Amino acid sequence: GGNPRNRILIVTPTLGIVRMEWAMARWGQAMPCNFAVSGASLGIGYSVPMHYLVADAQNLGAEDVLKKGFEWMLLWEDDVVAPPDAMLKLNKYIVKKEIPIVSGLYFIKGNFSEPILYRGLGNGPFLDFKIGDKVWADGVPTGFLLIHGSIIKLMWEESPEYETLGGRKTRKVFETPAKTYKNKDTGAVMAGSGTSDLYWCKRVIQEKVLKRTGWDCVARKKYPFLCDTSIFCRHINLSSGEQFPKK
Repeated sequence: GGNPRNRILIVTPTLGIVRMEWAMARWGQAMPCNFAVSGASLGIGYSVPMHYLVADAQNLGAEDVLKKGFEWMLLWEDDVVAPPDAMLKLNKYIVKKEIPIVSGLYFIKGNFSEPILYRGLGNGPFLDFKIGDKVWADGVPTGFLLIHGSIIKLMWEESPEYETLGGRKTRKVFETPAKTYKNKDTGAVMAGSGTSDLYWCKRVIQEKVLKRTGWDCVARKKYPFLCDTSIFCRHINLSSGEQFPKK
């Protein structure tokens, strides 16, 4: 089913400079048979929104998915180095069409590098897994995230229009949360911010997007997002090349 020419669009928010390690991982991917590569006329598209905030770039990528009729979107950020067989593993999910949102595994940058994988709020990362496990979660990152187009379509239709810093109008499917509020007890003005990935995950759950787009089996799960930890990515520092986790 679907149009094989518009199977998957890879969206990479970037400022235009990437590490050689990332380039080798991106264009050195082992591709499934009969699965066209970026630059060819069949199968796989490529979108690189440059010089935008991450959420803005993600929204422009979502817009491309809808305008060009892609079945899937893969968010692949420019500091996430995926293993060479990542596309082979993603292709199994693409063909089966049983799970609409699948994440690879990667860790935060820092001396105490932890997996970006969450079950619940305020209790830290989920750690009870081994590399290779398939883990269900309610919070996953967008650094290497496969999303079915039906999810993007519904959220796009219900998202407000806004203007990016570059002056281009698009819709707020993804958003970097940043709010200012006043503490009633102290009178102090407080500021809070977060990341677009967990904010998007929260929106998908609260707005029952999975159920409303026909993914009932997954929608009934307490933790509706699948992390395939065998797609073990490295988080890389763009300036130094340092990779996380270090071991």
